[in-house]
Order: sequence, then structure tokens, then C-alpha cells
Amino acid sequence: MKPIIIGVAGGTGSGKTTVSEAILERVGRERITYIQHDSYYKDLSHLPLEERHRINFDHPDALDTNLLVEHLERLQTGSPVEVPIYDFTTHTRRRETRRVESRGVTLVEGILIFTDKALRELMDIKIFVDTDADIRFIRRLQRDITERGRTMESVIRQYLGTVRPMHLEFVEPSKRYADIIIPEGGFNVTAIDMVVARVEAMMGKKGS
Repeated sequence: MKPIIIGVAGGTGSGKTTVSEAILERVGRERITYIQHDSYYKDLSHLPLEERHRINFDHPDALDTNLLVEHLERLQTGSPVEVPIYDFTTHTRRRETRRVESRGVTLVEGILIFTDKALRELMDIKIFVDTDADIRFIRRLQRDITERGRTMESVIRQYLGTVRPMHLEFVEPSKRYADIIIPEGGFNVTAIDMVVARVEAMMGKKGS
């Protein structure tokens, strides 16, 4: 049986990870392969550090989506894949990778996963997490400072320079491809109940 592939998209700080975690917990982590598009940022070790900081990381070209598509296709055949591990402080890929096994469900999360046609066509369920821009910005600010060692000034500069424009150009328009739109992210219990019930039904149908 080919795994069911679920895509969870939405703007930066929208609550995609919270929704993904809720699905993992409810359906069962042992039944789901979890992959984040962020792991597939292109390696920039060939560039000076100062030049790496000027890259537009919110544009689809910053990500090796072809590799993600290849990995999902291999997971569909039951084969394991080696997912890259990305270092956001140096904008480089680490030498080690994360081995991921094929399971009944593959959950893919990322802000730009609905912008690529080949990636979209692999998905059985496409979920868009829709959250107000001010909430998303605050969450991004907190995350980048605490988890990625950024300064407040650099986060604000990047948000105004690339994050917001790229959201309006690529992320927001990709919402039209979603099968399900979840307002309020992980706090929308009713919507998550619906998603989990749908996944369980699809898994039961494939199992029979």
C-alpha cells in the first residue's frame, strides 16, 4: 500500500507545527513519517557567511524541492530515505542525515509546499493553516531569537524585506490549492478532529 501523504502549509508562525504535532499525537507517531520542508534548504557552504545572510530564504528557489519530491516517491515504494539536517545558524547542511522509514502516513510540513505542482500532486490531503499576520510575526520573532540565534533587528529586517513580500507573492496564493483551511492553527480543535477522522478513514479504506 502506498502511504497517504498529508501536506500542512501556511505562513511563517501560522501554527503548522502545532497542527502537525496534533495529528501525530492523535493518529499515532508510530504510524506517521514526519518531514519538514525546512530540512531541504540548499547548502550554502560555498558562499561567504556574509553573502549567505543576504539569500532570500522565503523564495521557493532557496529550497531543494526536487529532492523532497524524490524522497516522497521513494517512501511511497516502501524505501527509507536520508533527510538532510540543516543548520540555520550557518545556512549549511550538516554532514550527518536523518534516516526516515516509510510508514502508513507521510506528513509534510512547510510554508511553500503548495507552490510546487509536482509536490502538490503527490498529496492526498492538503491543509492550509490560516493565522493573522500580527500573530505570525510575533511567533516568528520569538522563534528566530530563541532557536536560531538571531537579533531582533535582523528578524524585523528580514520580515519586511523578504518574509512578508514572499508570503503575499507565493504563500497566500497557494491557499487556493488546499482541501482544508484551518483558522487559528492548533487551537482549532474542531478542525483537527475533522482531519484526524479523515486520515483514519483513509487508512482504514486502504487497509481493507
